[in-house]
Amino acid sequence: MGVFQPSDEAQAAEIVAWAAAESQSLEIVAGASKRRLGRPPHADHRFDVSRLAGIVDYDPAELILTARAATPMVEIEAQLEARRQMLAFEPMDWRGLLGLENEPSGEPTLGGVLACNLGGPRRVRAGSARDYFLGFAAINGRGERWKAGGKVVKNVTGFDMCKLQAGAYGTLSVLTEVTLKVMPRPETAGTILLPSLSDEAAIAELSRALNTPFEVSAAAHLPAPAARRSGVAAVAQGHGAVTALRIEGPAPSVAFRADAIEKLFGRGARLDAAESGRLWREIGEARPLLGAGAACVWRLCPTSSLAPAVVSDLHEKFPLAEVFYDWGGGLIWLSLDAGEAGSDGGAARVRAAMTLAGGHSTLVVAPDAIRAAAPAFDPVEGALAALSKRVKTSFDPCGVFNPGRMQEGQ
Repeated sequence: MGVFQPSDEAQAAEIVAWAAAESQSLEIVAGASKRRLGRPPHADHRFDVSRLAGIVDYDPAELILTARAATPMVEIEAQLEARRQMLAFEPMDWRGLLGLENEPSGEPTLGGVLACNLGGPRRVRAGSARDYFLGFAAINGRGERWKAGGKVVKNVTGFDMCKLQAGAYGTLSVLTEVTLKVMPRPETAGTILLPSLSDEAAIAELSRALNTPFEVSAAAHLPAPAARRSGVAAVAQGHGAVTALRIEGPAPSVAFRADAIEKLFGRGARLDAAESGRLWREIGEARPLLGAGAACVWRLCPTSSLAPAVVSDLHEKFPLAEVFYDWGGGLIWLSLDAGEAGSDGGAARVRAAMTLAGGHSTLVVAPDAIRAAAPAFDPVEGALAALSKRVKTSFDPCGVFNPGRMQEGQ
């Protein structure tokens, strides 16, 4: 496998045009922190765009940031922190989850976060990465440079290409520059921990809390095994299940809303801003709350009210499985050991359990052999498969970018 490392956008476009002309495929990487998401790459060459980095423009007054796609997230976050601003969708570092702690890999990059449309616990209130993606410059599979969107929130530029590129995992275009809407950082935060609720009761309470006027910004439930692994929750609440509600904003507002939440749901342990930050990082990064022997980890997004029923069905199929819930029940993290997962990583049984709950499922962590054999993303069929193929062909007719990353043959 050859490695191409362009120094600028023009050189990157030349390399893509060559690859298209020579029927060569490229695996797009920058920080390489998300290489293990999706199916294993089987491209002819690695296309390292890590030199296309740096903040181009940042206007704190307008809440707009433009940066080259390979800019490390630590650089983005440092600039925002200095102006008390943030990325509202709360992107998380999954290197621990993906088993990259002891392997050479770079920092997560802004383009990688957007290409995978990743968001953390605040997504239940603030939305996903694509909701803050205003515009970009990119290179399509013909080697043509193109742009979409702009640098203001109210754009009228035809099709919303930002939403199409976000979540495409680099299979449609190479992002070279991106523009995002940023948000003010809350003055402080606190979390209320409700003890010892069953899964069914917890999800009902989380739904009720999210529908109060008290602006709960994150809502999760940790069954007892996950709660015991949390360095914060275990100390605060002992050894039982923990249901967590986060409140953010000005200090007087947070104190008032926390009191109001406790009047509705009962008193629980309270975490201060630092403890709250540690807990929600654990929840967003997932790995600290999952069993050390987990061979396969799934990310399930059912209808939130049906999440406990999905988990009950999964426990019948996988008695040793462990789970915890985020997004008020709209996200289930499921870990399976090797013996129960089987040769397909549990794909057939997991997706059967999800059938009646709607939503979708993603195999996030698995050995390479399972990732190569089992679809990481829900298979698409019929009209949706045809549409997906037409979109892929429109942007990348020669199949240059990340072949097979999302679906076999694409």
